[in-house]
Amino acid sequence: MLKRLIYTLNQMRKHRHALAVANQQARHGHAAQISAQQLKKQGINVLVLDFDGILAYHGANRPLPVMQHWLRECVQVFGTKNIFILSNKPMLQRRAYFQTHGIRFITGVAKKPYPDGLHAIQRLTQQPAQAIALVDDRLLTGVLASVIAGSRPVYVPQAYANFRQRPVKETFFLTLRWAERWFFRR
Repeated sequence: MLKRLIYTLNQMRKHRHALAVANQQARHGHAAQISAQQLKKQGINVLVLDFDGILAYHGANRPLPVMQHWLRECVQVFGTKNIFILSNKPMLQRRAYFQTHGIRFITGVAKKPYPDGLHAIQRLTQQPAQAIALVDDRLLTGVLASVIAGSRPVYVPQAYANFRQRPVKETFFLTLRWAERWFFRR
């Protein structure tokens, strides 16, 4: 944990400008408002998704219904072989859900912000880093990993949350996201 924190702080300093740009260009809605067709037109061939906050609230085992619908649209654009889940919490139930839908869940790699998961996806797909987009709700995990790997970060600051079910955890992550946005404001 300490090693990852030191790595994050070092990389944060190194990539401060790119993180500020991602923050400034952030979409101001949920991930369901991202157009898969627009990403494809921008040269994206591989879509990588965080789970917590992007597809569902923290601790959920499957995507929210609105995100299941959005995922079906993404599959029509990218195909299942070019959509991946890269989560720092690869719970067994989540992996099983995506396996039944033909979407690969990347496991066995260092947690974000280490770029190992994105590098693994690049090897699997034989796509250049610039053709891979990572959709994430955290600047200092997914967005930073994407910047380090040379792929395209898609920052979504409005994460899905369930404060009734997990008030402490959701408040913690809401506070982290707010602090990240404040720190990287322009």
